[in-house]
Amino acid sequence: MNRYEEYREQFPVFIYESFDISENSDSVEISFRFSIPGLAEFKPSWSFPKPGDISVTGDAAFSRLAFSLGMAEAVSYWKCVCSPLVRIKCGALDSDMADWWRKLWYLGLGEFFYVNGISADRETFVKFSSEGSLPEEREDVLRQTEGCLVPVGGGKDSALTLETLVNAGMKCRCYAINKRCSISATVEAAGLPENALITANRRFDRSLVEYNKKGYLNGHTPFSSIVAFSAEITAYLNGLKYIVLSNESSANESTVAGQDVNHQYSKSFEFERDFHMYEEKYLRTGIYYFSFLRPLAEFQIAKMFVSHRKYLPVFRSCNLGSKVSPDIWCGECPKCLFVSLILSPFLTRSELSGIFGRDMLNDAAMLNYFTELIGQSKHKPFECVGSIDEVNIAVSLAIRRMESKGEELPLLFKKYKERGLYTHDRLDERNSAICSSFNSENLLPDEFREILIKEMERLL
Repeated sequence: MNRYEEYREQFPVFIYESFDISENSDSVEISFRFSIPGLAEFKPSWSFPKPGDISVTGDAAFSRLAFSLGMAEAVSYWKCVCSPLVRIKCGALDSDMADWWRKLWYLGLGEFFYVNGISADRETFVKFSSEGSLPEEREDVLRQTEGCLVPVGGGKDSALTLETLVNAGMKCRCYAINKRCSISATVEAAGLPENALITANRRFDRSLVEYNKKGYLNGHTPFSSIVAFSAEITAYLNGLKYIVLSNESSANESTVAGQDVNHQYSKSFEFERDFHMYEEKYLRTGIYYFSFLRPLAEFQIAKMFVSHRKYLPVFRSCNLGSKVSPDIWCGECPKCLFVSLILSPFLTRSELSGIFGRDMLNDAAMLNYFTELIGQSKHKPFECVGSIDEVNIAVSLAIRRMESKGEELPLLFKKYKERGLYTHDRLDERNSAICSSFNSENLLPDEFREILIKEMERLL
């Protein structure tokens, strides 16, 4: 019996015990309680800033939002034993809602199952039972809303979204989970005042880490679903109409070739579309959630981003480096290498080294990650990285540019040529095709689509 089966047998029930909402003049606190009978109790919590004239006491819509954020949080704690039954004591799920959450948990845990060697059946890996009653259907009173809430993570994608919308004259506020220097610097570089940034405080229950150290199951969870539900709460409190994400079409590609395992599932268009359905059917706030960059690939985003050079000194998207204050590029992980590669056709090696603090393209320690990124391995790195095709285009264009200038190729690019992967054939055609592509699977409102198309025409 493997650990997954052993823990499921030993701890057959995970309980979503409660969510509690309290507020004062400037914030709303939400505390959750989850338990695994016979093992642990977890108490994560959130704090959301709010305008002083807003109250959520007795607000049914806000209760739905808080309950749903708890469902998104719960998976992080449930996964340590993967109990076959989740009892929900503080709310109710109808069969469609249960199916919705089962899909998110299953696909959002695809990497977790794969890395831990777990063969989980989508229909039976978890069952939800709820002890509350569904509220009577009634017409919700929708608030007047306007403007955009742009989640900012400090990376190039959200910087490009913010820069484009601000330049187009859109009213923008920014959203972050916990403080990071690169996020504040991005907002400042966009020319927005300090109070344009709304920061929610997420308090993760660290006792889970101790259980992981003892050998209980651990791995990747669909964090972007937490971003989605917490951003919805922030937009609701602040009267904002749109939540404008910066997820690209490249996020739709599976991390493991031939399998339904996507590290970025909760950044995919499939999740975006599902979240829309959930909002319209269950949350019913009238807030519109979509990704502004969904029609574009990472390669297009990189090419557009470098034209806004004021962000080059401040942007960061290294998960390891984000744990350091101030946040840095670690220069040793696959995410750092991917960003360096995707920018390599548009920046010199010295410029890249200036950003990352080292020349990763000339580092033998990066060879394994490089092999995964160019599709010469069983899977891509389990990171938020672009598609294999666009990495190969970026590398080929960078090689051609360097050779045309008589520059010596860095180690990774020499290895690329030695493998016979570099070719001039159709390179310009492929470059033109990807730069002009516009993925039709998107939920952009017409005014945002027009803004994005104009910016593409200007920069590409």
